[in-house]
Amino acid sequence: MDAPKKPTVAVIGASADRTKFGNRSLRAHAGCGYEVFAVNPKGGEIEGLPVYASIAEVPASPLDRVTMYVPPAVGLTLLDAIAAKGCGELWLNPGTESPEMIARAEALGLNPIVACSLIDCASRGA
Repeated sequence: MDAPKKPTVAVIGASADRTKFGNRSLRAHAGCGYEVFAVNPKGGEIEGLPVYASIAEVPASPLDRVTMYVPPAVGLTLLDAIAAKGCGELWLNPGTESPEMIARAEALGLNPIVACSLIDCASRGA
């Protein structure tokens, strides 16, 4: 029998710096049982994971969750690509949200959640 499929998450703004939330999120989501995809235009590898330069390059589609760790002005430019990829939940972590971003995400049919995805993982026991 096949193992159950892990839920998927793309961490936009993934960071190699273990003190940054973009890195803490990678580790927390992995600990929470997600298949994690790191997204950062620099590419490379973080925490043993390949880093995709854009959400379009992530091999899973649609994603269960996309969690943002970039400034609102940057995130706003990524919403069309996120909508094209598809996701069940779009987490706008503290400092990543703006009224314009929330309105645009809703207009694209995304489900923006303005909250900390790290706290969500912790609440699940990770």
